[in-house]
Amino acid sequence: MFDPRAEAMSTDERAALQRHRLWGLVDRLVAAGGVQGRRLKEAGVVGGADVTLADLRRLPFTTKQDLWDGYPFGMLSVPRDQVAAVHGSSGTRGRPTLVAYTKADLDLWAAMCARSLACAGAAPGSIVHNAYGYGLFTGGIGIHQGAVALGATVVPMSGGMTDRQVRMLADLRPDILTCTPAYALRLGEAVAEAGVELPALKAGLFGAEPWSAELRAAIEAVLPIKAMDIYGLSEVIGPGVATECLQQDGLHVNEDHFIVEAVDPSTGEPVEDGAPGELVFTTPTKQALPLLRYRTGDIASLTRGECPCGRTLVRMSKVVGRADDMIVVRGVNVYPSEVERVLLGSGLVRPHYQLVVDRRSPAVRLLVACEAVSGDPRERLVHDLHEALGLTADVVVLPDGTVPRVEVGKAVRVVSWDNGRPPLPGLS
Repeated sequence: MFDPRAEAMSTDERAALQRHRLWGLVDRLVAAGGVQGRRLKEAGVVGGADVTLADLRRLPFTTKQDLWDGYPFGMLSVPRDQVAAVHGSSGTRGRPTLVAYTKADLDLWAAMCARSLACAGAAPGSIVHNAYGYGLFTGGIGIHQGAVALGATVVPMSGGMTDRQVRMLADLRPDILTCTPAYALRLGEAVAEAGVELPALKAGLFGAEPWSAELRAAIEAVLPIKAMDIYGLSEVIGPGVATECLQQDGLHVNEDHFIVEAVDPSTGEPVEDGAPGELVFTTPTKQALPLLRYRTGDIASLTRGECPCGRTLVRMSKVVGRADDMIVVRGVNVYPSEVERVLLGSGLVRPHYQLVVDRRSPAVRLLVACEAVSGDPRERLVHDLHEALGLTADVVVLPDGTVPRVEVGKAVRVVSWDNGRPPLPGLS
């Protein structure tokens, strides 16, 4: 562990720490005014002393729309001249969601990413091959800062230039790989094509997009590693909010800094531990842009209890999907990760696929484009998808190399087909 005192803290001690930090957060939000402070006052909260951990579920939510409405600096809780950096989301759904950091926020973020790397077995002296993108996106710089804080050697590759990535993996012999899961798969294929051996590589931290246990197996089949999930989002801090350890049995949430809830996406009411719900985070120790009950849109479940690794932090499951990424086809709700589990679990197709939502007529179709390992798996996959989803999908088998491979950024798993040319060759 990077910080055993915090990561293995007793339940009672952690609750007392969270309560103390929550009081301070509420005091700061009320003093700063703004939308969060105003909502607290409207809820009858005038200071931290009015709030306990049990009261948290009754406090107002904060949403991405609030950040957009306050764009770019309208939700700051510190003077603008204390902002040391700005990061943000990719903005694939419109304008980017910008998040400001003080120097203390950056130090906290580095420590959280150092914890994540330690979860993967990294230690001082490790070599971390960092193929997350650098820039406004938090992945590259977050992991970079964490590696430095841990005392590891970081190789700041960023994304793309796959041939060069393979050369650096072979020459520098890193023990840790960090990138998106889709790019890890691409790197594994490129390593095999080049005939390169990677005996030093032991583990990978892959995040920034939902991915399944079946994709984990596919990555571990092409790279000599344990593939682990890392979770974060710009609004909360970036990567380092939660990470799987070598047990690969849930992501440890750093709940001394990120108080997590799971709520029903429709009602906002808490769900039972073990049941899927929308993740909601409160960030009591952030300075520039602290958030109270931020609704992430990510669907996952929470489990409590000590892990065999010794950490006592609450664990979250892999993200099933996003509430706003759910596909509705003829009244059936489908997450892309559910389709991924069926495809990759079958062993009949390569781990590259794309879902096409065909909206050219009122009867919406779901097309599943994939590449076969051998033979024609369509009949079997149509049956398995119907059994798993309760929906008949059209499976289209394309020639090898047709489904786009990820070189930079996140995989595009879902595309819409409203009119015009098909999104992939061979579709009609």
